[in-house]
Amino acid sequence: MHRRLAALSAAAAVVLLVLTTAAAQADADRPIDEILEPIQLTDRVYYFYGSIEARTPVNLGMNNNVGFVVTDAGVVLIDSGPGYQVAAMIAEAVASVTDQPITHVINLGSQDHRWLGNGWFLEHGAEIIALQRTAETQERFAATHLDRLTRTLGEEAMAGTEPVTAPDPVGADRHTFEIGGVQFELIFVANAHFPGDSMLHLPNEDVVFTGDVVYTERMLGIHPQSDPVGKLESFRRLEELDPGIVVPGHGAATDLATARRDTGDYLEFVIHEVRAGLDDWETLDDTVARIAEPPQFQHLRHYDDWHRVNVNRTYLFLEAAL
Repeated sequence: MHRRLAALSAAAAVVLLVLTTAAAQADADRPIDEILEPIQLTDRVYYFYGSIEARTPVNLGMNNNVGFVVTDAGVVLIDSGPGYQVAAMIAEAVASVTDQPITHVINLGSQDHRWLGNGWFLEHGAEIIALQRTAETQERFAATHLDRLTRTLGEEAMAGTEPVTAPDPVGADRHTFEIGGVQFELIFVANAHFPGDSMLHLPNEDVVFTGDVVYTERMLGIHPQSDPVGKLESFRRLEELDPGIVVPGHGAATDLATARRDTGDYLEFVIHEVRAGLDDWETLDDTVARIAEPPQFQHLRHYDDWHRVNVNRTYLFLEAAL
């Protein structure tokens, strides 16, 4: 059964109530068949609410959100999932909503679960759309990410998966286009979770798919490849767009205030406090110890796994820029 969230113009409160309920149901890992229950956000826009746990054989690597838009000329998929097998499942789930074919796939990022399903959709006639920055990072990490995901999920789950990037990526930082009566705006602001991360604005729908710029419900992760300052800059661009619905890379779709609480405020806190430590000649260990237990972020799932790591990596990132 598909879960309709309600039209933005008339039922924002109902949307938030249902989103909150969905989030409350996500406390444990969920199997792929539950993840692939389409959630309707507007008349045209849907998403699949990924697990907020790690990649596992239970969720088949789908611990991220994937979206789709039903246009008058076909379905536009937003990210293609973690591999060939899951891509076929995604297509089947989309077909439960509409008879329209998937004609386009937009890649927002370069981590495995955002694009390793591209090959299936390309084989079935879809056009892959990505910014050149994104495609270059995909190519850079393709072998590593495919190997890691195969070891995590197993050969059978990843059968048929080959890294396939957009054949003709867009060599710009902003790409606006129209498909079947729907306006799309693909935006790169700055390197974020990974280099080349982008967001997708649907202005007529009042929705933004943020990719890995935003996490809700769970603690975001700062990786060795991450740019926390760029991530915050990207978040500020999201605030300028001021969408009614934010679909984060991880966590339930929500409003801008919740996205700010779980991502924007956290990034501002970590960056500000680490810069203050560097200005005072604090050591890395001293800075981590000083801001190790901020109570305002301890509601986030995986806080204990990620917060100290995030402070550590932010310190190293900012120190290198001095």
